[in-house]
Amino acid sequence: MEKIAVIVAGGSGVRMGSHLPKQFLLLNNQPILLYTLQTFFAAFEDMQVILVLPAAYFEEGETMIRSLPQYQRIQIVAGGDTRFHSVQSGLAAISSKTDAVIFVHDGVRCLLSTKLIQQCYHQAIEKGSAIPAIKATDSIRQLKGQTSIPINRDEIYLMQTPQTFKSSILLPAFQMPYQASFTDEAIVVEHSGVSVHLIEGEYQNIKITRPIDLLIAQKFLEDPSLF
Repeated sequence: MEKIAVIVAGGSGVRMGSHLPKQFLLLNNQPILLYTLQTFFAAFEDMQVILVLPAAYFEEGETMIRSLPQYQRIQIVAGGDTRFHSVQSGLAAISSKTDAVIFVHDGVRCLLSTKLIQQCYHQAIEKGSAIPAIKATDSIRQLKGQTSIPINRDEIYLMQTPQTFKSSILLPAFQMPYQASFTDEAIVVEHSGVSVHLIEGEYQNIKITRPIDLLIAQKFLEDPSLF
């Protein structure tokens, strides 16, 4: 079955305090996004990538991917106003007749392992989907008005990517009109009437959002055994 990764990298550098979108910031002298692409190509030799970028940064994207031996297997498309629309733009580049497993991944989650990608693929083949998630480790409270109430953290899971689906499930789901509640692909698929299945994620699979995340990522690259 074909393997297609839709790498969503349409974000800005606002929370990072940078004029450059965070996916292009350097981590150990290499763009964050490049680590992500390298890991997906290392996971499967026949991986195809659809890279979703801000239209204003196509030139930077083209320059970056040409450093990869597999750059001819990368197609760049423009992102949208929301994550949903950016993913929808990436999926539009896939034929509805394609029989594939599709990975949708945050481009700035650059520390994931090839093992997680492979596990997501095999579970998606078996169950139709694989949504990486990790259990909450902090105490959780929910704020309602002026009152907060505790929530059992053993029942709370934090979603990660790559959220992985058979194309026959994901492509039809993204034909639905946008709703503000569509914050990830799992929610979209569930709204289409299809149940999703979790898979154990990785604690190092963080989303690079703030300057401290860059420090954590650098430390991980120096010594993965710490995580």
